[in-house]
Amino acid sequence: MRTKVAIIGAGPAGLLLGRLLDRAGVETVILERRSQEYVLGRIRAGVLEQGTVELLEKAGVSERLHADGLVHDGVELCFDGERHRFNFRELIGRTVTVYGQTEVTRDLMQARDASGATTIYRAENVSLHDFDGDRPTVRYVKDGIEHELACDFIAGCDGYHGASRASVPEGSIRTFERVYPFGWLGLLVDRPPVAEELIYAHHERGFALCSMRSHTRSRYYVQVPANEKVEEWSDDRFWDELRRRVDAETADNLVTGPSIEKSIAPLRSFVAEPLRFGRLFLAGDAAHIVPPTGAKGLNLAASDVGALAEALIEYYAERSSAGIDGYSARVLSRIWKAERFSWWMTSILHTFPDTDAFSRRIQRAEFDYLRSSDAAARSLAENYTGLPI
Repeated sequence: MRTKVAIIGAGPAGLLLGRLLDRAGVETVILERRSQEYVLGRIRAGVLEQGTVELLEKAGVSERLHADGLVHDGVELCFDGERHRFNFRELIGRTVTVYGQTEVTRDLMQARDASGATTIYRAENVSLHDFDGDRPTVRYVKDGIEHELACDFIAGCDGYHGASRASVPEGSIRTFERVYPFGWLGLLVDRPPVAEELIYAHHERGFALCSMRSHTRSRYYVQVPANEKVEEWSDDRFWDELRRRVDAETADNLVTGPSIEKSIAPLRSFVAEPLRFGRLFLAGDAAHIVPPTGAKGLNLAASDVGALAEALIEYYAERSSAGIDGYSARVLSRIWKAERFSWWMTSILHTFPDTDAFSRRIQRAEFDYLRSSDAAARSLAENYTGLPI
C-alpha cells in the first residue's frame, strides 16, 4: 500500500490532521493500534479555545459542536471560599466552548468514514522506517498478517507512549519533563452542573474543579496524592471532599448522584524537541503533555496539526518545503507558552507537599493580584482562550 501521508494514531490529533488534508486533496492513511470503540471510550476534558473551534469549522465537523457545545464567556477562581469571576468576553472579546473531547473524536471519525478515507484499527507492532531518507515506510501487523505502508511523510500523532517518538534515535531528540506529586480524581455524573461556568478552587486541603460536559452531565475533580487508588474513594467520600474545598454557595447547590465514571489522572509537564526528523513529524501528546489545569491539551494538539496540515498542503500545492522546514520551531513557540501558563495555573491552585505558610500567602497574593489588576485579568483571559501560534 502507498499513500502521501501516513498518520499514526486515530485520536483527535490524527483524525483532525487527516480531515484537513483530505479536504485539500492530500491522501492519507491512519493507523491505530486500538479499536474504534476503545478510542471513543476515552474520557477526556473538552474546553475548546476559539481557534480550535474555528479549525473544526474549517474541517467541516462543527455542526454538532455548535448545536450542543456550551459557550462560556469566562471562568471563576475561588481561594479559600472567596470566588471571583473573570469575564473573557468583556476583557478581550473572546470565549471558550465546552464540548467533550469524546464528541470531537466522534465527529471526526464519522466525517472520515463518510469520506471513504482509510483508517486501519487494531494495527499491531507498528514500526517506522527510513524516515530520515526519501522513502519512509510504516510496517504493522493486522489480523496476524504483516503489512508495509509506503508514504512521503509520517505524522506521529500516537500519544506519549506511542511508537513515533520512540522511533527517533536517542541522540537526535531532547526531552524536558516535570512530574507533579499529585493527580486529579475525576468523577462523571448525570446531574446538572453546579454553575454555568467552570469553577477552579484552591483550598488548603487541595485543588478542586467544578466542570461539565452538557446541561445534564457534570465532571468534578479533586486533587489527590500521586499514589492514591481510585478504589479507596466511594462516591460519598468524593462528594464530601468536594464540598469541603469549594465555597459555601457552591457546596449548598451541588446536585450529587451515582458516578458513571471515576478515574485518577496523573499530572506532568513534558516537551520533546525538535518535532521534525527528516520526513517524520511529531504532534499532540507525542510531542508534549501539559497539566490539565490550563485546559491546553486538546487545543495544543489541534494547533499542532493545523500548522502541520498547512505545511503539507503547501508542499503538495506549491512544491515548497518552507512550511515543513519551519514546523518544529513554529509550534514549539506556542507549546512552551502553553506549558508556562499550565504550570502557572497549577502552581497557584494546588497544594504541594512542601507548601508552607509563606507559600500559601504567595498563592493568596497572586489571587488578589489577579482580581485587582485589569492587566493581570486580561493576561489570564488571553492565555486561557488561546495563545498565538
